[in-house]
Amino acid sequence: MNDILEIFENGFINNKYETYYQPQYNNFTGMLVGAEALARLNGPDSMISPGVFIPILEQNKMIGKLDSYIFESACQFLSKCKQDNIHLVPISINLSRDDACEDGFIEKLNDIRQKYDVDPTLLRIEITESIAFEGKEKAIEVVDKLHKYGFIVELDDFGSGYSSLNILKDVDYDILKLDMGFLNDDIKGKGGTIISSIVRMAKWLKMPVIAEGVETKEQVDFMKSIGCEYTQGYIYSKPLPEKDYYTLLNQSIIGLTTSNMQLKDSINPISFWSEKSLDTLVFNAYAGPAIVFNYDGDDTVEVLRVNKKYIKEIGMNMSEEDLVKTNILDTMDGEAAQIYKETLQKAIRSGEEEECETWRTLSSSCCGNEVMCIRSNIIMIGKSENEYIFHAAIRNITGEKRKMAEGEAYEEKFRNVIEQANIYYWEYTVATKEMRPCFRCMRDLGLPPLLTNYPEPAFEAGIFPLDYADMYRDWHKQIANGVKHLEAVIPLTAGRVPFFVRYDTEFDELGRPIKAYGSATFVTDADIESYLKKNNKI
Repeated sequence: MNDILEIFENGFINNKYETYYQPQYNNFTGMLVGAEALARLNGPDSMISPGVFIPILEQNKMIGKLDSYIFESACQFLSKCKQDNIHLVPISINLSRDDACEDGFIEKLNDIRQKYDVDPTLLRIEITESIAFEGKEKAIEVVDKLHKYGFIVELDDFGSGYSSLNILKDVDYDILKLDMGFLNDDIKGKGGTIISSIVRMAKWLKMPVIAEGVETKEQVDFMKSIGCEYTQGYIYSKPLPEKDYYTLLNQSIIGLTTSNMQLKDSINPISFWSEKSLDTLVFNAYAGPAIVFNYDGDDTVEVLRVNKKYIKEIGMNMSEEDLVKTNILDTMDGEAAQIYKETLQKAIRSGEEEECETWRTLSSSCCGNEVMCIRSNIIMIGKSENEYIFHAAIRNITGEKRKMAEGEAYEEKFRNVIEQANIYYWEYTVATKEMRPCFRCMRDLGLPPLLTNYPEPAFEAGIFPLDYADMYRDWHKQIANGVKHLEAVIPLTAGRVPFFVRYDTEFDELGRPIKAYGSATFVTDADIESYLKKNNKI
């Protein structure tokens, strides 16, 4: 130990310390998004491992000098890159628990930053979860002070030690660094499932996750599959001397470290960290009716948890126990079950939220059988070798579906009435001069679904006779000028069949015409005579 301490002290005098930089990459784009500054100490014969000298410095309360040195070295490097017009990415610098809690130390770091005129958002201060041993209040104080000076704060080595979920709930960290050592090559077992849940929850908290210690392609593929964007590890790059990292930075495509997870129907994302159980945390992330279930990839969906809102939404006076005992697929007919399973498979492939609507038949002792339609927004939150865990937010849309069916039936009746009444109708948009005809117009007159520069196409198609063209054009000018209503008997088509043509204009809240609704109704000779008398034309 004494040898290390002597080497440590002499290292500053003899320039034996070096700052290495380990790059951080976006898993999906391959862009360079940052780097971690790491201390290296050259011994008499070879480089001394940080795993040897750092614990000794911490035990002897001497780590602060090294932390300050690495921080200043990173500031010097960023300043040099700025002067050389090289694109900058943030650098993460470790701060020991003792230094973080020492009075005046953070102020000292800020003085160094100002000395080199470095943007504080380019400096990410890494604090290990062990700071929680100092108490929640102290951890909050430290992070708030770092934020006061504009620094980004990372929770380092999450999963390697203390790993209190309460620290995420109570302390306002910006980025979560996940220690891949937590896996212990257990990607297909519990370790992989838990890491998947941690990544998903961190995204719900809008915290980017950087997986550090990634060494194998299997680990990279796994982190991609659960949506972890950012990676630091030997598979991409070992820590590089400053000169080599400078060259890499100058030649790389630069990206940003952000969190892009967006949730629907979510509550304040901080709130779901207040529970102790990891399953409960994931489960309670949604404000609405929700369920967590296990899928075996075949025909079994085993319900693990339901919340009270789910029970209420389903109705039927069913208990949580009743629902947990139910294989969801058994409540559906063959077609609905196939739709549900295809949605699960799609969610597995995409790693994103997928939606489906399925009809189900549920039974309860008091209510008998009830057929209902459920809309499910499903997302995979964990997987092992042959099983998958999903979270689904649901909504009972039976009433909506039945009203929609009633509306469709009414629309069909309306279509039949229109057929019998010999009425054509269309919609005219004033600003764009676009006309959208009804189904009869398209069927009988051969019109497309959209006509532009209307009414000119009506003359070209021979629907309106040319001797009425000026009158009909004038109608559209009147509509644009705000006339509310127009009507006349006009002969239409090549056969000059008489129709009663009418326009009614719709206005916006400022009284400007936005649309006009036109109709043409077949009339008899008696109707024409009545119209002429009404308008004092005979």
